[in-house]
Amino acid sequence: MQKLYDIWTVFWRDWLVLRRRLAKFILSRMVAPILYLVAFGWGLGRSIQVTGGTYLDFLVPGIIALNSMNISFNSLTPVHAERVYHKSLEEYILAPIWPDAFVIGKCLAAILRGLISSAIILVLAYAFGAHLTLSPLFLAVLILNCLIFAEIGFIAAMKIDTFEEMSQVNTYILLPMSFLCGTFFSAHALPTAVRYLIELLPLTHTSYLLRGLGQGESVALGSVGVLLAYAVGGWLLGRRLFRGLTK
Repeated sequence: MQKLYDIWTVFWRDWLVLRRRLAKFILSRMVAPILYLVAFGWGLGRSIQVTGGTYLDFLVPGIIALNSMNISFNSLTPVHAERVYHKSLEEYILAPIWPDAFVIGKCLAAILRGLISSAIILVLAYAFGAHLTLSPLFLAVLILNCLIFAEIGFIAAMKIDTFEEMSQVNTYILLPMSFLCGTFFSAHALPTAVRYLIELLPLTHTSYLLRGLGQGESVALGSVGVLLAYAVGGWLLGRRLFRGLTK
């Protein structure tokens, strides 16, 4: 029970910060999805034919996967500033709480941000005329994707020592995944060697799963296994890195 209270304490602190900025957060998260939906869904999408529905129906799950990746990762970047610049991470280290509560609480706060942003996209998508089948499995995959990239953001915050290097993670890791991992077009259209590499990345499997579940298809267990492996690996590494600071 004490461990749950410790997790809630860390999470609640981040929720209070988000609540004070919630209106700005929601408005700012509407800009990019509207641009994607207008440019790709209405503009380019009218001339693209896909099986199983319109290109807009194909596009929306990819946008949700992409957006939840970026929001969840960037929600943990302030931890980097707390560790390197503000030196306020020591407050958590010295606090009489379960060390893992910090990692879990921060990841839960990032998941919440990712889910709020994804809900905004869904509302906009339906307004633009998209048709998706929502289910508990769809939500579970979305939460799993948020968790994975929150963990990756936490790991980066623990390992990287400069702001410039932190921004390079977006340039060299997140940006390529944003366009290549089945978000705007099927990864099957890529050359074989590139496709095999792309299918090692978590966002590819999130895009596959969300798109399949959104069209009412059965869940791809192989993709679920890949995402679970990333989630477990990210948790173990993030936990180890933070515990290393407490020694």
